Amino acid sequence: MSATAPAVIDPRDRTKNLALATFAFAVTFWAWNLVGPLAVRYTDAMQLSGTQKALLVATPVLVGSVGRIPVGALTDRHGGRVMFPALTLITVPFVLLVALAGNARSFPLMLLFGFFLGIAGTTFAVGIPFVNSWFEADRRGFATGVFGAGMGGTALSAFLTPRFVTWFGYTTTHVIMALALVATAALCWLAMRNSPVWKPNTDPVVPKLAAALRLPVTWQMSFLYAVAFGGFVAFSTYLPTFLKDVYSFDLTAAGTRTAGFAIAAVVARPVGGMLSDRLGPRTVVGISLAGTAVLALVLAFRPPLEVPAGVSFVAIAFFLGLGTGGVFAWVALQAPAERVGSVTGLVGAAGGLGGYFPPLVMGATFGKVFPGYGFGLALLCLVALGALLFTYVGIRTAAPRRATLQQR
Repeated sequence: MSATAPAVIDPRDRTKNLALATFAFAVTFWAWNLVGPLAVRYTDAMQLSGTQKALLVATPVLVGSVGRIPVGALTDRHGGRVMFPALTLITVPFVLLVALAGNARSFPLMLLFGFFLGIAGTTFAVGIPFVNSWFEADRRGFATGVFGAGMGGTALSAFLTPRFVTWFGYTTTHVIMALALVATAALCWLAMRNSPVWKPNTDPVVPKLAAALRLPVTWQMSFLYAVAFGGFVAFSTYLPTFLKDVYSFDLTAAGTRTAGFAIAAVVARPVGGMLSDRLGPRTVVGISLAGTAVLALVLAFRPPLEVPAGVSFVAIAFFLGLGTGGVFAWVALQAPAERVGSVTGLVGAAGGLGGYFPPLVMGATFGKVFPGYGFGLALLCLVALGALLFTYVGIRTAAPRRATLQQR
């Protein structure tokens, strides 16, 4: 009897592990976004062109995106308790090497070490399956939304990184970040536990990924997440440069406003997850994309400071955050339990890649066709409208488990 009895989850353990995962995600996301808030400094020191500046900001996003695919599959096998501290520690040397490259004023070294700094962004693919296993299916929208609020690490980076450089110096700032990563890894190893209902999936990685790729939910959610999370990443990494070029803010002022943008998205993500549990993720994602399309068009016309522009940026951040919460509530409902890590890795990679290309487009089209970054924002409007149409016409998958689970 005891061998077949369902595992019992202590609510206190559930809360503790959700909090630990969210904290670790926030710290690693801060590390992942170390380059963006200092892009103006690097541009001046290395005399970078617009394209070089955009490439510098976007490069860490690349590994943080593509790396989520194998990391998600490895999480299915090893669990979050192993993967969180491992990835956090692997990031440490690259944080220090980025400081070395910055002091050397070497653009090639910054690209190389920034590329590997992207490892920090792969922890997203660890946290989603980790917290999913701690919660029942009808509360996973809430759980993944709360965990996703850890992307507030980008707000911490935008607000604190330039100030740390002013207060403590450039090199010391990176040493502080490295020590924070080491402490986070130790905390995760000592205090974090896998859910008692979690079971390792020991299938070979390549066939496992192939199986995930055959699921319609993988491709559907990858596209939507590329728009929602990709939009958030692109804005949060490139916004300091955008604000300097368009509104002539200095590094600290741009960082403060970028932090406000990120906080709005962070607050919206769990709201999107909770609303998805009540209204359904399709409705939440639809609202997100409609709001994003409208506000991208507003921003393309460069609304004046301070209130019109500020409200527009905060509002588009909120809509993008709603979408990120809604998409992963949809994943939690539709992906098979044994494939959640693999599906999460693939969808997360698509989201990160969605944030890789917009800065490159922004840098390449600045001042062309439309003033400032108007052309890039007009493209975002069109993409969001296409995704909105796809949400209601291209996805016909239902969520039959909801009614049953809510009756338990």
